Amino acid sequence: MKRRYVLLTAGALVAAGIAAPVAISASEKKSPAPAPSTEAWDGRLTGQGLYVDPNGAAADQVRAWEAAGRTRDAAIMRRIADRPTATWFADESTGYAARARQLVTDAGRAGKLPVLTLYHIPNRDCSGHSAGGAASAVAYRQWVGALATAIRGHRSVVVLEPDAVAQTVRGCLNAKAATERFGLLLHAVTVLRANPGTLVYVDAGNPTWIRKPAQMAAALRRAGIQRASGFALNVANFERTADNVRYGTALSRQLGGTHFVVDTSRNGNGPAKVGAGDRHWCNPPGRKLGEAPTTRTGHTLVDAYLWVKRPGESDGACSAGAPPAGQWWPEYALALAS
Repeated sequence: MKRRYVLLTAGALVAAGIAAPVAISASEKKSPAPAPSTEAWDGRLTGQGLYVDPNGAAADQVRAWEAAGRTRDAAIMRRIADRPTATWFADESTGYAARARQLVTDAGRAGKLPVLTLYHIPNRDCSGHSAGGAASAVAYRQWVGALATAIRGHRSVVVLEPDAVAQTVRGCLNAKAATERFGLLLHAVTVLRANPGTLVYVDAGNPTWIRKPAQMAAALRRAGIQRASGFALNVANFERTADNVRYGTALSRQLGGTHFVVDTSRNGNGPAKVGAGDRHWCNPPGRKLGEAPTTRTGHTLVDAYLWVKRPGESDGACSAGAPPAGQWWPEYALALAS
Protein backbone atom coordinates (compact mmCIF):
# COMPACT_ATOMS: atom_id res chain seq x y z
CA MET A 1 0.00 0.00 0.00
CA LYS A 2 1.44 3.35 -1.03
CA ARG A 3 1.51 5.83 1.77
CA ARG A 4 3.17 9.10 2.57
CA TYR A 5 4.24 10.88 5.72
CA VAL A 6 3.97 14.31 7.26
CA LEU A 7 6.01 17.34 6.34
CA LEU A 8 6.49 19.39 9.49
CA THR A 9 6.58 23.15 9.33
CA ALA A 10 8.68 25.52 11.41
CA GLY A 11 7.35 27.48 14.36
CA ALA A 12 5.99 26.95 17.81
CA LEU A 13 3.48 24.35 16.72
CA VAL A 14 6.30 22.11 15.55
CA ALA A 15 8.95 21.69 18.20
CA ALA A 16 11.59 20.72 15.69
CA GLY A 17 12.49 22.95 12.77
CA ILE A 18 15.62 22.27 10.77
CA ALA A 19 18.19 24.73 9.55
CA ALA A 20 20.51 24.76 6.58
CA PRO A 21 23.72 22.84 7.28
CA VAL A 22 25.62 25.05 9.66
CA ALA A 23 28.07 24.55 12.47
CA ILE A 24 27.18 24.90 16.13
CA SER A 25 27.56 28.56 17.08
CA ALA A 26 30.64 29.91 18.84
CA SER A 27 28.59 30.72 21.94
CA GLU A 28 27.42 27.12 22.15
CA LYS A 29 31.00 25.90 21.86
CA LYS A 30 32.12 28.21 24.65
CA SER A 31 29.30 27.27 27.03
CA PRO A 32 28.17 23.74 26.25
CA ALA A 33 25.21 22.43 28.17
CA PRO A 34 26.04 19.64 30.61
CA ALA A 35 25.58 16.23 29.00
CA PRO A 36 24.70 13.04 30.83
CA SER A 37 27.36 10.37 30.55
CA THR A 38 26.73 7.57 28.07
CA GLU A 39 29.56 5.40 29.37
CA ALA A 40 27.46 3.34 31.78
CA TRP A 41 24.58 2.83 29.37
CA ASP A 42 24.31 -0.61 27.82
CA GLY A 43 22.66 0.79 24.69
CA ARG A 44 19.33 -0.92 25.29
CA LEU A 45 16.04 0.86 24.72
CA THR A 46 13.92 -1.61 26.69
CA GLY A 47 13.06 -0.26 30.13
CA GLN A 48 14.16 3.32 29.42
CA GLY A 49 11.92 6.31 30.15
CA LEU A 50 10.85 8.49 27.22
CA TYR A 51 10.87 12.28 27.20
CA VAL A 52 7.66 14.33 27.16
CA ASP A 53 8.09 17.72 25.48
CA PRO A 54 6.29 20.29 27.68
CA ASN A 55 6.09 22.75 24.78
CA GLY A 56 4.60 20.60 22.03
CA ALA A 57 1.57 21.62 19.99
CA ALA A 58 -0.81 19.52 22.10
CA ALA A 59 0.49 21.10 25.30
CA ASP A 60 0.05 24.55 23.77
CA GLN A 61 -3.52 23.61 22.83
CA VAL A 62 -4.27 22.48 26.38
CA ARG A 63 -3.13 25.81 27.76
CA ALA A 64 -5.11 27.75 25.14
CA TRP A 65 -8.32 25.80 25.79
CA GLU A 66 -7.94 26.07 29.55
CA ALA A 67 -7.58 29.83 29.21
CA ALA A 68 -10.70 29.91 27.01
CA GLY A 69 -12.72 27.85 29.48
CA ARG A 70 -12.81 24.71 27.33
CA THR A 71 -11.78 22.58 30.30
CA ARG A 72 -13.37 19.34 29.10
CA ASP A 73 -11.63 19.51 25.72
CA ALA A 74 -8.37 20.47 27.42
CA ALA A 75 -8.60 17.41 29.65
CA ILE A 76 -9.11 15.17 26.62
CA MET A 77 -6.18 16.80 24.82
CA ARG A 78 -3.94 15.92 27.75
CA ARG A 79 -4.14 12.31 26.54
CA ILE A 80 -1.75 13.51 23.83
CA ALA A 81 0.07 16.35 25.58
CA ASP A 82 1.15 14.28 28.58
CA ARG A 83 2.70 11.47 26.56
CA PRO A 84 6.08 11.30 24.82
CA THR A 85 6.05 11.92 21.07
CA ALA A 86 8.85 12.21 18.55
CA THR A 87 10.30 15.53 17.45
CA TRP A 88 10.62 15.71 13.67
CA PHE A 89 13.54 17.33 11.85
CA ALA A 90 12.29 17.76 8.32
CA ASP A 91 13.47 20.99 6.66
CA GLU A 92 16.24 23.56 6.69
CA SER A 93 14.94 26.45 8.76
CA THR A 94 17.59 28.28 10.72
CA GLY A 95 18.71 26.85 14.03
CA TYR A 96 18.11 23.12 13.68
CA ALA A 97 21.38 22.06 15.27
CA ALA A 98 20.76 24.28 18.29
CA ARG A 99 17.20 22.96 18.64
CA ALA A 100 18.40 19.38 18.50
CA ARG A 101 21.00 20.10 21.15
CA GLN A 102 18.41 21.80 23.35
CA LEU A 103 16.07 18.83 22.99
CA VAL A 104 18.61 16.21 24.04
CA THR A 105 19.91 18.47 26.82
CA ASP A 106 16.43 19.00 28.29
CA ALA A 107 15.69 15.29 28.05
CA GLY A 108 18.99 14.42 29.69
CA ARG A 109 18.30 16.75 32.59
CA ALA A 110 14.94 15.02 33.02
CA GLY A 111 16.65 11.62 32.93
CA LYS A 112 14.63 10.58 29.87
CA LEU A 113 15.27 9.59 26.26
CA PRO A 114 14.07 11.91 23.47
CA VAL A 115 12.90 10.48 20.15
CA LEU A 116 13.99 12.32 17.00
CA THR A 117 12.64 11.60 13.53
CA LEU A 118 14.97 12.56 10.65
CA TYR A 119 13.01 13.20 7.47
CA HIS A 120 15.01 15.11 4.90
CA ILE A 121 16.27 12.60 2.33
CA PRO A 122 16.57 14.00 -1.23
CA ASN A 123 13.48 13.34 -3.41
CA ARG A 124 11.46 12.76 -0.27
CA ASP A 125 7.96 11.32 -0.68
CA CYS A 126 8.21 11.04 -4.45
CA SER A 127 6.25 14.25 -5.17
CA GLY A 128 3.55 13.38 -2.62
CA HIS A 129 2.00 15.58 0.06
CA SER A 130 5.32 15.74 1.92
CA ALA A 131 7.57 16.25 -1.09
CA GLY A 132 10.87 17.99 -0.48
CA GLY A 133 14.08 17.03 1.24
CA ALA A 134 17.68 18.09 0.86
CA ALA A 135 18.68 19.59 -2.48
CA SER A 136 21.57 17.17 -2.99
CA ALA A 137 23.44 14.25 -1.50
CA VAL A 138 26.16 16.62 -0.32
CA ALA A 139 23.62 18.82 1.46
CA TYR A 140 22.06 15.79 3.13
CA ARG A 141 25.38 14.52 4.43
CA GLN A 142 26.12 17.95 5.87
CA TRP A 143 22.69 18.13 7.46
CA VAL A 144 23.00 14.71 9.10
CA GLY A 145 26.52 15.54 10.23
CA ALA A 146 25.36 18.73 11.94
CA LEU A 147 22.60 16.88 13.76
CA ALA A 148 24.95 14.10 14.81
CA THR A 149 27.31 16.69 16.24
CA ALA A 150 24.48 18.44 18.05
CA ILE A 151 23.30 15.31 19.90
CA ARG A 152 26.76 13.87 20.56
CA GLY A 153 27.40 13.11 24.21
CA HIS A 154 23.70 12.69 24.94
CA ARG A 155 21.37 9.72 24.80
CA SER A 156 18.63 9.66 22.18
CA VAL A 157 16.54 7.52 19.84
CA VAL A 158 16.49 8.34 16.12
CA VAL A 159 13.88 7.05 13.66
CA LEU A 160 15.57 7.43 10.31
CA GLU A 161 13.78 8.60 7.17
CA PRO A 162 10.17 7.42 7.06
CA ASP A 163 9.20 6.26 3.55
CA ALA A 164 12.73 6.20 2.19
CA VAL A 165 13.35 2.45 1.98
CA ALA A 166 9.81 1.29 1.17
CA GLN A 167 9.31 3.86 -1.57
CA THR A 168 12.60 2.83 -3.14
CA VAL A 169 11.57 -0.82 -3.10
CA ARG A 170 8.34 0.16 -4.84
CA GLY A 171 10.29 1.78 -7.68
CA CYS A 172 9.88 5.42 -6.74
CA LEU A 173 13.42 6.20 -7.96
CA ASN A 174 15.48 5.18 -10.97
CA ALA A 175 18.44 2.86 -10.42
CA LYS A 176 21.00 5.66 -10.02
CA ALA A 177 18.89 7.62 -7.55
CA ALA A 178 18.06 4.45 -5.61
CA THR A 179 21.74 3.61 -5.25
CA GLU A 180 22.41 7.13 -4.03
CA ARG A 181 19.58 6.90 -1.51
CA PHE A 182 20.79 3.65 -0.01
CA GLY A 183 24.27 5.15 0.24
CA LEU A 184 22.90 8.19 2.07
CA LEU A 185 20.98 6.04 4.52
CA LEU A 186 24.08 3.94 5.21
CA HIS A 187 26.05 7.15 5.74
CA ALA A 188 23.42 8.52 8.13
CA VAL A 189 23.33 5.31 10.19
CA THR A 190 27.12 5.25 10.40
CA VAL A 191 27.48 8.91 11.42
CA LEU A 192 24.69 8.80 13.98
CA ARG A 193 25.81 5.51 15.51
CA ALA A 194 29.31 6.91 16.01
CA ASN A 195 27.78 8.47 19.12
CA PRO A 196 27.46 5.64 21.68
CA GLY A 197 24.36 7.31 23.13
CA THR A 198 22.35 7.25 19.88
CA LEU A 199 20.03 4.40 18.95
CA VAL A 200 18.99 4.38 15.28
CA TYR A 201 15.96 2.60 13.85
CA VAL A 202 15.68 2.60 10.06
CA ASP A 203 12.12 2.95 8.77
CA ALA A 204 10.77 -0.22 7.16
CA GLY A 205 7.25 0.76 6.11
CA ASN A 206 4.29 -1.28 7.37
CA PRO A 207 2.83 -4.77 6.94
CA THR A 208 0.59 -3.84 3.99
CA TRP A 209 3.16 -1.91 1.95
CA ILE A 210 6.08 -4.25 1.23
CA ARG A 211 4.37 -7.52 1.98
CA LYS A 212 7.35 -9.82 1.45
CA PRO A 213 9.76 -9.60 4.41
CA ALA A 214 12.63 -10.97 2.32
CA GLN A 215 12.24 -8.09 -0.13
CA MET A 216 12.29 -5.49 2.63
CA ALA A 217 15.21 -7.22 4.37
CA ALA A 218 17.34 -7.00 1.23
CA ALA A 219 16.66 -3.27 0.97
CA LEU A 220 17.38 -2.69 4.66
CA ARG A 221 20.76 -4.34 4.26
CA ARG A 222 21.62 -1.85 1.53
CA ALA A 223 20.47 0.93 3.88
CA GLY A 224 22.86 -0.12 6.66
CA ILE A 225 20.59 -2.06 9.00
CA GLN A 226 23.59 -4.10 10.16
CA ARG A 227 25.01 -0.94 11.75
CA ALA A 228 21.69 0.32 13.13
CA SER A 229 19.90 -0.55 16.36
CA GLY A 230 16.95 -1.96 14.46
CA PHE A 231 14.05 -0.97 12.21
CA ALA A 232 10.80 0.97 12.67
CA LEU A 233 7.32 -0.02 11.51
CA ASN A 234 3.99 1.75 10.97
CA VAL A 235 5.32 5.31 11.14
CA ALA A 236 2.35 7.65 10.51
CA ASN A 237 0.15 4.69 9.61
CA PHE A 238 -2.78 2.91 11.22
CA GLU A 239 -2.03 -0.82 10.98
CA ARG A 240 -2.82 -2.74 14.15
CA THR A 241 -0.04 -3.40 16.62
CA ALA A 242 -0.46 -7.18 16.46
CA ASP A 243 -0.11 -7.13 12.67
CA ASN A 244 3.06 -5.05 12.96
CA VAL A 245 4.52 -7.41 15.53
CA ARG A 246 3.85 -10.42 13.29
CA TYR A 247 5.36 -8.73 10.26
CA GLY A 248 8.29 -7.37 12.25
CA THR A 249 9.04 -10.79 13.69
CA ALA A 250 9.12 -12.31 10.21
CA LEU A 251 11.33 -9.47 8.98
CA SER A 252 13.60 -9.87 12.01
CA ARG A 253 14.14 -13.53 11.13
CA GLN A 254 15.37 -12.44 7.71
CA LEU A 255 17.85 -10.12 9.43
CA GLY A 256 19.26 -12.48 12.03
CA GLY A 257 17.15 -11.35 14.98
CA THR A 258 17.21 -7.56 14.54
CA HIS A 259 14.97 -5.71 17.00
CA PHE A 260 12.33 -3.14 16.04
CA VAL A 261 9.94 -0.44 17.27
CA VAL A 262 6.31 0.18 16.29
CA ASP A 263 4.50 3.50 15.89
CA THR A 264 1.23 3.09 17.80
CA SER A 265 0.25 6.76 17.82
CA ARG A 266 -2.99 6.45 15.81
CA ASN A 267 -3.70 2.74 15.37
CA GLY A 268 -6.21 2.25 18.17
CA ASN A 269 -9.00 1.45 15.70
CA GLY A 270 -6.77 -0.11 13.09
CA PRO A 271 -6.69 0.95 9.43
CA ALA A 272 -9.54 2.85 7.83
CA LYS A 273 -11.88 1.19 5.37
CA VAL A 274 -13.11 4.28 3.58
CA GLY A 275 -13.11 4.60 -0.19
CA ALA A 276 -9.83 4.19 -2.00
CA GLY A 277 -6.51 5.92 -2.39
CA ASP A 278 -5.25 8.58 -0.01
CA ARG A 279 -8.10 8.37 2.51
CA HIS A 280 -6.73 5.09 3.83
CA TRP A 281 -3.73 6.89 5.28
CA CYS A 282 -4.39 10.63 4.93
CA ASN A 283 -6.42 11.90 7.90
CA PRO A 284 -8.91 9.02 7.80
CA PRO A 285 -11.96 9.53 10.01
CA GLY A 286 -12.85 7.37 12.96
CA ARG A 287 -9.29 6.64 14.11
CA LYS A 288 -8.09 6.83 17.71
CA LEU A 289 -4.91 6.82 19.75
CA GLY A 290 -3.12 3.49 20.07
CA GLU A 291 -1.10 1.98 22.90
CA ALA A 292 0.68 4.54 25.02
CA PRO A 293 4.40 4.91 24.32
CA THR A 294 6.40 2.41 26.34
CA THR A 295 9.73 0.61 26.28
CA ARG A 296 8.24 -2.42 28.04
CA THR A 297 6.25 -4.18 25.32
CA GLY A 298 6.33 -7.77 26.50
CA HIS A 299 7.85 -8.85 23.18
CA THR A 300 11.52 -9.83 23.09
CA LEU A 301 12.11 -8.31 19.65
CA VAL A 302 9.97 -5.18 20.13
CA ASP A 303 12.08 -2.55 21.86
CA ALA A 304 9.28 0.01 22.16
CA TYR A 305 5.88 1.23 21.15
CA LEU A 306 6.49 4.85 20.16
CA TRP A 307 4.36 7.78 19.08
CA VAL A 308 6.54 8.68 16.12
CA LYS A 309 3.76 10.45 14.24
CA ARG A 310 2.63 13.34 16.43
CA PRO A 311 -1.14 12.84 16.89
CA GLY A 312 -3.04 15.86 15.64
CA GLU A 313 -0.65 16.92 12.88
CA SER A 314 -2.21 16.66 9.44
CA ASP A 315 -1.18 14.06 6.86
CA GLY A 316 -1.98 16.53 4.09
CA ALA A 317 -4.70 18.70 2.57
CA CYS A 318 -6.53 15.62 1.32
CA SER A 319 -9.96 16.19 2.83
CA ALA A 320 -12.30 19.04 3.64
CA GLY A 321 -10.83 21.34 6.25
CA ALA A 322 -7.51 19.52 6.47
CA PRO A 323 -4.42 21.75 6.60
CA PRO A 324 -1.20 20.97 4.71
CA ALA A 325 0.96 18.08 5.84
CA GLY A 326 2.58 18.59 9.21
CA GLN A 327 0.41 21.44 10.42
CA TRP A 328 -1.37 21.13 13.75
CA TRP A 329 -5.08 20.34 13.40
CA PRO A 330 -6.77 20.56 16.82
CA GLU A 331 -10.09 19.16 15.65
CA TYR A 332 -8.48 15.97 14.35
CA ALA A 333 -6.36 15.69 17.50
CA LEU A 334 -9.45 15.98 19.66
CA ALA A 335 -11.21 13.28 17.63
CA LEU A 336 -8.24 10.94 18.04
CA ALA A 337 -8.06 11.53 21.78
CA SER A 338 -11.83 11.22 22.26
